[in-house]
Order: sequence, then C-alpha cells, then structure tokens
Amino acid sequence: MSMVIRPPSAALLSTSTAPVANLSLCPKRTRNGATVRSRAASSSISTQPQPQPQPQQHKKQKGPDTHTPKAEGITPRSQDFNAWYLDIIAAAELADYGPVRGTMVIRPYGYAIWEFIQAYLDPIFKETGHSNMYFPQFIPYSFIEKEASHVEGFSPELALVTIGGGKELEEKLVVRPTSETIVNHMFTQWVHSYRDLPLMINQWANVTRWEMRTKPFVRTLEFLWQEGHTAHATEEEAEKEALQMIEVYHKFACEQAAMPVIVGRKSRAETFAGALRTYTIEAMMGDCKALQAGTSHNLGQNFSRVFGTQFTDENGQRQYVWQTSWAVSTRMVGGIIMTHGDDTGLMLPPRMAPIQVVIIPIWKKADEKGVILEVASNLEKILKAASIRVKLDESDLKTAGWKFNFWEMKGVPLRIEVGPRDVLNKSVVVSRRDMPGKDGKDFGISMDPSFLVVYIRDKLEEVQSALLARATAFRDSDFEESKVKEETGATIRCFPFDQPPGNKACLMTGKPADEIAIFAKSY
Repeated sequence: MSMVIRPPSAALLSTSTAPVANLSLCPKRTRNGATVRSRAASSSISTQPQPQPQPQQHKKQKGPDTHTPKAEGITPRSQDFNAWYLDIIAAAELADYGPVRGTMVIRPYGYAIWEFIQAYLDPIFKETGHSNMYFPQFIPYSFIEKEASHVEGFSPELALVTIGGGKELEEKLVVRPTSETIVNHMFTQWVHSYRDLPLMINQWANVTRWEMRTKPFVRTLEFLWQEGHTAHATEEEAEKEALQMIEVYHKFACEQAAMPVIVGRKSRAETFAGALRTYTIEAMMGDCKALQAGTSHNLGQNFSRVFGTQFTDENGQRQYVWQTSWAVSTRMVGGIIMTHGDDTGLMLPPRMAPIQVVIIPIWKKADEKGVILEVASNLEKILKAASIRVKLDESDLKTAGWKFNFWEMKGVPLRIEVGPRDVLNKSVVVSRRDMPGKDGKDFGISMDPSFLVVYIRDKLEEVQSALLARATAFRDSDFEESKVKEETGATIRCFPFDQPPGNKACLMTGKPADEIAIFAKSY
C-alpha cells in the first residue's frame, strides 16, 4: 500500500515550540528531611548537531565533578552539555540520525539498554495482573476528535495519512500518538458487565509525534514505549491503579537506573490531555534540567463517556468505566546518559549495562600472548557461568591504553586487567568506571573462581549504589533560586507526594501556601 503521511500545518506546529527548560526547583523536602532549594542553568536543544555558542567563562560547572579527563572527540560536559550529549550518543554507538528529520536509528548498544528496561518492567506488569496485546498503528481521525481536550492537546503533533493505495482516503488516519481512543473503541466491545472488570492491558509499541525540536532518545518524531490501559468499576480502583503504576516506575528509576526521581502530581496545565490527574516521576539531569521520566494518568470517565464504554453493575444499572493509562519510553535511556555520564563518556549503572565487565589482556612480548589470552578466556568463562555480562577484548590491533579509554567511554562499570605478572601471581587488577585513577583500582585480586565471582558481584553492587548516591547528592545540593517563573520561564513540574510538615510560604511573595511545587523548564 502506498501512502502519504502529512504533518500538521505550520500554524499548528508553531504552538508546540516553546523554549526548552532550565531547571528551577522551589524548596522541597527530601527523604532525609533536608530542604532543597532551586537551581537554574542554561542550555538549548537542537534538532541535529549544530555549531554551539561559546561557553560563558563565569558559569559554574554543571553536574558532579568526576575528575575525569576529556575523551577525544567528546565536548566537555561543562562547556556545552547538549553537544556533549550528542557526542556521547555517537561515540558510544547508541543511536544515529534517521533519513527523516527528527527520527533516530537505535543501534544495538542503545537498544540493549531499552531491552533491560523491558526485561524489568514486563514481568512486573504481568505480576500485577496486566496482559500484553497490540493495537493498530493507524487510528481514524474521528476517534481523536471525540474527546475535545485530547484533540486540542495532540493536534500540533499529529501525523496524518491522507492517501492509501494511490487514492484519497475517505477519512484521514492518525499515525498513533497514543492509544487512549482506539483502546476505548475496543473496550466498548469487550466490556459489558462488572464481571468483565477490571480489564488491564499493556502494549509495547512505537508512537509518532511530529515534534519541531528533537533530541535523540529525549524527543523524536517516533519513539518506543510501553503504554498500559485499564478499566475499572470504581473511581477508587482507578486511582489505586494509577498510583500503583507510578510507584513501579519510581522503583525502577531508583533501583535499576540509579536515577533519584521525585514522585508527584502534575499541575492542571501540565496534566495529560483528557485526564483527571497525572502522576509523574521527575529526574534531575546533569545540566540541572528536569526530565519527565514516566507518567501515570487517572483518566476518570472522560474517555468512557465519549466512547460509550459502559458496564452493567451488580444492581443492574448501567455505569461508565473508570480508566487509567501509564507509560515510560526510550526517553529513559536519555535520562540514564544525562544523569550519570561525564567528560569521558557513558557511565552505566551495572544493572542497566549491556556489558558489566570488560577483560583487557596485556602483553608486550609475542611469547606472552598465548598464555595471557588463555587465562583471560578462562576468566570470561567463569564470569559468564555466574551470569555476569562480560566481554573479553582480545583484539591486538589496539593498545591496552586505547582499549581502556574505549570501554570507559562505553560506560562499562568494571575493567579487569590481566598481564604477565598477574598470570604469575594468579591475580588480576580491577578498575571501577565511576572512580577514575588509583582510587578506583584494586590490585592483587585472586583469580580463584569462588573468590572472584563474589568480589565482582559485590563490586558491581558498590558501583550501582555509588551512582545513585552521587546523583541524589547532586539533586539535593543547595542552589539559590530567584524569581522562578519570571526570570526562568519554568513551569510547575509536579506537587511532590513527600510534602514538608508545618506551615508553607510562597517563595516569591511570602504569603501562606497550601503545597510545595517543583518549578522547572523541561526537555
């Protein structure tokens, strides 16, 4: 079938090109009770790599100081965060630009990180009663029009199919921007009685949103995600579901991605189009901007009333279902890069790293090569047998120093070095990616399998914990804030669940306040 896909008009698109965000956080209470004030930073988002402005010399370096040297070909993070981000994606072979502006090709190393996200979340979805299924990518335009706030919110981002098979279509088709409408169309056919509820499904799919300003993984015309959709008999059940799923995302971000996100409720203006309430996890990136890393929506009865999704309750009365939807996407990959990376390159949490340990054999003389490679290969087998993701770099076209730099840039958490002396001593040298220099090196680590496996596992957990602790400390560091919205253009990101006790006051006016909110510009 041939088809023509048309983006919305330029007039419509212009409504979605608001400037991107520098972060400003109003005072908030952390888990340890400390008060955190805001931070502000400046950085732009480009569609493709572009010449970047020269940095202002007086600006404070953003992000935690990792004391690592600048990697060749990677712009220093403190100099230009956006250029640094794009350089890392290219150098680490995470993704490349697609032939259509704003699209990306996810390369194997980047896709492997997405697979870890899937591998963690999918079993939890099933354990909590959800089943996987798949809905069509093409949605009748009339479905989008049925819910007024929904069409208003998504119109600027819609891609439309108007020609199929060489003929003008009777009705325009929308290339899936999200699936609430088509899900409701089908739920209406599947739900008849209270016995059919709750209905809880999830799909792993791609969506298309015609963005004007794009950034790999963070905002692209097409991206991968999972989207869950549920229907319930009562509002209380729907609210419980929405809160349960945002907590699933919260746990994943902290325990797997080592991203210390803040959980909260979106403001009315930032609530998903057509929802009663939107819950969010907001993450602090290394350039002091907020990243919306996952959302869960209580849709109320907005969509069920429009689509007529009803059921007969236990009293024989017809009722509209209460619904939720929730999603995380490949944006999480971008969040991991921007939370942990440094001037050297990626710094991957061990639980998300495609390669957790790289083994570098080192020899100078030809007669040393054979025995060293044999020992290194045996170490690889030992770690693989223990389900540790390990890579043996036995190529002899590059020096050991080049390999060190390369695998550090790829963000591999641990490096094992094996040289002639190590073979004689039956020991290895282990280096941590998150601790450059001698501080991160352990010498004389026994090759004995029973010892080495336990040591490596413990060290991987140390790195995982250290990355979370460092990201948390950076998020909670004290920055002065001034005139939040007027001077920064920030919007309310969420109202944190963890609200400080006692009286609250507005940062700008000093008047009494009901809730503490997070203000930020965002990606």
